[in-house]
Amino acid sequence: MERKPLLLHCCCGPCSTSSIERLRELGYEPVLFFGNSNIYPPQEAQKRFLNLETVAKHFDLRIIHHEYNHKAWLKEVAGHETDPERGERCSICFAYNLKEAADEAVKQGIPYFTTTLTVSPHKSAPTIFSIGDTWDEFVAIDFKKKAGYQRSIELSRLLDLYRQDYCGCEFSRREKSPVEP
Repeated sequence: MERKPLLLHCCCGPCSTSSIERLRELGYEPVLFFGNSNIYPPQEAQKRFLNLETVAKHFDLRIIHHEYNHKAWLKEVAGHETDPERGERCSICFAYNLKEAADEAVKQGIPYFTTTLTVSPHKSAPTIFSIGDTWDEFVAIDFKKKAGYQRSIELSRLLDLYRQDYCGCEFSRREKSPVEP
């Protein structure tokens, strides 16, 4: 069976694991995309990217590392620094990352894209889908369904992946809300 190419926005290695398995079950062949200019500090972004490289090697997938531009992301969320986790700042962040993924999919000639963000029980799939609906090429998949989150934990252990304890930005880090991974 020939799989359809799809660009997969990856927030981190752990969330990517079960998402890749599900996409392959659905007939897609993902190309991994790591932008995530929201992640702070830069060393944290690099650590997450290195773990995504481990995942890419395990699944024998291509990975695209987009330029890190935290200043541009901060400009995008300006005025929302004190929003609570899962508030408006998060929706703006989702839109920022999905736009980067959509643009990269077009640049690479990949007809579809989606995101691993929905594997987390702390992220609202309907919110992400509503933002993703901006693009016809967006494929709405709730990766936490069919025990996707639990499977991501199992695969993270198997691959000895780093699992962070905050979503990514300095604002979520301050709150230290229980955001996985």
